[in-house]
Amino acid sequence: MNTKRTALAVAGAGVLAGVIGLGVLAMPAGADEPPPVLPQISADQLVESVATAKVPALAGKVTASENLGLPMKLLPEGTGSASVWSDGQNRYRATLPSRTSEKTFVEDGGTLWSWDSQSNTVSKFVHGDAVTKEKLAGSDPATLGKDLLNLVRQYSDVKVDGTARVATRPAYELVVTPKPTERTLLREIRVAVDSETRLPLRLQVLANGQSEPAVKVEFTELTVGPQNADLFKFTPPQGATVKERKEGDSSDKGARGDADMRKGMGNLLSNLKLQTIGEGWDTVLGAKLPGDLNGMLGQMQGNGRGKGFDANALLKSFAKEVSGSWGSGYVFSTKVGTALVTTDGRVAVGAVPEQVLTEAIGQVK
Repeated sequence: MNTKRTALAVAGAGVLAGVIGLGVLAMPAGADEPPPVLPQISADQLVESVATAKVPALAGKVTASENLGLPMKLLPEGTGSASVWSDGQNRYRATLPSRTSEKTFVEDGGTLWSWDSQSNTVSKFVHGDAVTKEKLAGSDPATLGKDLLNLVRQYSDVKVDGTARVATRPAYELVVTPKPTERTLLREIRVAVDSETRLPLRLQVLANGQSEPAVKVEFTELTVGPQNADLFKFTPPQGATVKERKEGDSSDKGARGDADMRKGMGNLLSNLKLQTIGEGWDTVLGAKLPGDLNGMLGQMQGNGRGKGFDANALLKSFAKEVSGSWGSGYVFSTKVGTALVTTDGRVAVGAVPEQVLTEAIGQVK
């Protein structure tokens, strides 16, 4: 596997996924509101300016929604929301409410706090100095942005497609469209970029044959400007259980647990022997599971809680049985991706149609 090329390909997708992680997407303009008139800018200039942008002081509300076509929603009722704040100096706050509780995260520049109101438990991670821009984006984000754009352009058309208003702010629309030769379920990916701060303000992933985005994350409210400094301070609530660990402190139980988890994940990934097949939007991720499918289903059956649990019936309820020269197995389909699991334990996953997976599965070792 070409490690550098694979890393760039993953990073290219990660630039878009990172928009979700930052929670920076926003509402489309109203039907009767004309798009803003902004100075012209090329796709190269826009991507480079996003790569070098700094998160300003801001406050906002973020909403994520998905319509993947799965039998169950990944988000409650298909949507999720959060409130976010930044002081523009690498200090942040976010709250994620649920039906019965709320989680709060505070980065104060030297310590990351998280609080779960339901269990009244606080996690405290001391990491020293505030996270620097270099740590977040690399020593030369402009070069990284250009490399990613050049990689994406091998398989895509990238352009600035007009303007929009996102949470009342004027923005450029950056659109990435697969070239006609690419075999993918995705039609296009649209990112709205704030014209002033160059922060991504909207991400929409659109699949072929679908009018509504399969994935959307957006700011429903956004105000750029100084924030109350008290937002970026945290004091554990009365009676809360505080679990503390420091960077590199292997004696801490939580640190040991995290280290064990990372080691376990590393061993799992190593045993799976992940491999990439194909290029561009046709790329398929393949792996060999540690056992065959029937054995794993049997284990699930044995671990099922309550009477009447049938792992095979559950599998067949949201997957399709398939077979071919490569063997037999099950296909799981969503609007933006497909997965093929064979009975002998091979797996192929990609944002591609079923045919691409059946062509690639024979290369999974």
